[in-house]
Amino acid sequence: MSGPSHVDDVEVGSRAELVEFLASGVRPPSDWRIGTEHEKFGFRTDDLRAPTFDGDRGIEALLKGLTRFGWVPVEEKGRVIALTRDDASVSLEPAGQLELSGAPLETLHETCRETGTHLREVREVAEPMGLGFLGMGFQPKWRRDEMPWMPKGRYRIMRDYMPKVGTLGLDMMTRTCTVQVNLDVASEADMVKKFRVSLALQPIATALFADSPFTEGKPNGFLSYRSQIWTDTDNDRTGLLDFVFEDGFGYERYTDYLLDVPMYFVYRDGTYIDASGQSFRDYMDGKLPVRPGARPTMKDWADHMTTAFPEVRLKKYLEMRGADSGPWNRICALPAYWVGLLYDDAALDAAWDLVKDFSLEERHALRDGVTRQALKLPFRGGTALDLARESLKISAAGLRRRARLNANGVNESIFLAPLMDIVESGLTPAERKLELFHGEWNGSVDPVFREFAY
Repeated sequence: MSGPSHVDDVEVGSRAELVEFLASGVRPPSDWRIGTEHEKFGFRTDDLRAPTFDGDRGIEALLKGLTRFGWVPVEEKGRVIALTRDDASVSLEPAGQLELSGAPLETLHETCRETGTHLREVREVAEPMGLGFLGMGFQPKWRRDEMPWMPKGRYRIMRDYMPKVGTLGLDMMTRTCTVQVNLDVASEADMVKKFRVSLALQPIATALFADSPFTEGKPNGFLSYRSQIWTDTDNDRTGLLDFVFEDGFGYERYTDYLLDVPMYFVYRDGTYIDASGQSFRDYMDGKLPVRPGARPTMKDWADHMTTAFPEVRLKKYLEMRGADSGPWNRICALPAYWVGLLYDDAALDAAWDLVKDFSLEERHALRDGVTRQALKLPFRGGTALDLARESLKISAAGLRRRARLNANGVNESIFLAPLMDIVESGLTPAERKLELFHGEWNGSVDPVFREFAY
């Protein structure tokens, strides 16, 4: 989840300015970048519990420790709640899940090095503190009431609001982790095509990366429980956005969608003002109950855009949001999958041909079914595995055509190797962990913290 947006604090004069703000993100292909984000669960190595914010072994102490690598602390009410360095940031999810929001980089080789550097830095600080970090989609051991809360004003507001609009929103906040990639567009038409392709194939990414089969120490009946949680979090701001596939979709239609997403807050003078459930349209008219007579700034709009949580999110770029978090090689594989599909014209055309005749019902059947069945989900006489295999072929070809080579002359398709292994075996990471749970782990999830920690 994002912190306050870094946007000019100028008052919004019209809806057209909101549309233009979205549209201003278009870039020529030569300027396209890759921004990878991932979240991970911290745990104390002695008792496996999530670290609190305070204390010698707390998350704030970890953040302060990371400043030795040149990270600059960001404070809220005198507490360090994030770090920045160059164009990247380290921030906290509600229960202390640690997030790296990577810099916008030119190649997958760079973004994978960035991730590796970050994980090494975290490990160097965390190990002497008796802390470890784990990449999975859902907290495998602890109950929601056993998870800590971070002292961020934004999260206090969301914590109070979530139970009003769904039953699993607090689980989303405290017990999930994801990996996502942010990608650029060249024009409105390019945005529309990429949006449609990525929404239609997002369930395939969910299936490939499925890694959340445990709840409170036991199998939960899902392979991606993280994905399932989004189905009962807040339907006003989640889902597949069927309107993206309608004729005439573009920046204006997405702006109208965002205007109808209920607000969470307004950020002023270092304080989050609770506006939960209120209307940004009313704010545009100077009728927001918590700020009567005031009108929004472009910074308010940028903040509001971060409070919509669809499977693919549009800001000035597109965010792929369908994958469970995982180990280092899958953090690299997620951007590789989408860059290969979306950053090469021939691959984008082939991906569109793969999904363009999916009906609304089929798209939803994929989205709803992969949470339990992942790659084994039946689809059109085959399974989701068939779609995964074909989409990976398209992605690999796109990455080869991009021809971005490392120092050894190897192109970016090497980062798809973990996904190729999953498709070849037909087993998701979740299914492999379930085999261990029922086998050598003897019905315990505790070994996951040892065997799969970074």
